[in-house]
Amino acid sequence: MARVGIGTVAERLVEAAPRIPVRDRATLRRQYPGLGPEEIADRLIAAAVRGTMTVGAGVGASAMLPAPPAMPAELAAETLGVAAVEYKLIAELHEVYGLRPPGTARERATAYLWSWTQQRGIDVFRLSTVNVALGSTMKKEMRQRVLRRTLRHAPTLTPFLVGATVGALMNRRDTRRLALRVRRDLRAVQRPWEAPAPPGAPAPPGGDDGLSPGTP
Repeated sequence: MARVGIGTVAERLVEAAPRIPVRDRATLRRQYPGLGPEEIADRLIAAAVRGTMTVGAGVGASAMLPAPPAMPAELAAETLGVAAVEYKLIAELHEVYGLRPPGTARERATAYLWSWTQQRGIDVFRLSTVNVALGSTMKKEMRQRVLRRTLRHAPTLTPFLVGATVGALMNRRDTRRLALRVRRDLRAVQRPWEAPAPPGAPAPPGGDDGLSPGTP
């Protein structure tokens, strides 16, 4: 895939990120009653791994067709699809550990994209460091991340050599590795798990729609 295509994928990810639905901490606790942050994080990671495996299997299977479709387009779609799943995972892990970055939905989206690019959790207590990186190097580093991932997954498009299974396994490995790195960082600075609100108490910020405040 040409570098122009890589830039397009990165730009589409930046555009889509603020619209990806992210469940806030209260919603996750309601959806996983009786579980603590570690158990919920386990569930989120397992679901994300299944999601990226499905994306990889679909693209890998298309490469086995006698006349496969336009492969650069297929590969771009896989990269964007996997990135969207991983972005949602990163955002919800930050919610689970009580480390939602401050700001609007778009500002948080930028922070989570930085987290995806760097494969690190965000220390909201030192967010000024992240802000400097966002303003100066993020777009370039994101394109490099997309390029590395695309080139690494290009062999899954080679007919008769690899296919759906390899595509799924590669995505499982990469998503799990990302999740473990981000989770390790968040654990180090996580906020306490508050007691559930009593019946009839006002709803927490974010409402009942399952989205973080400010999400369109």
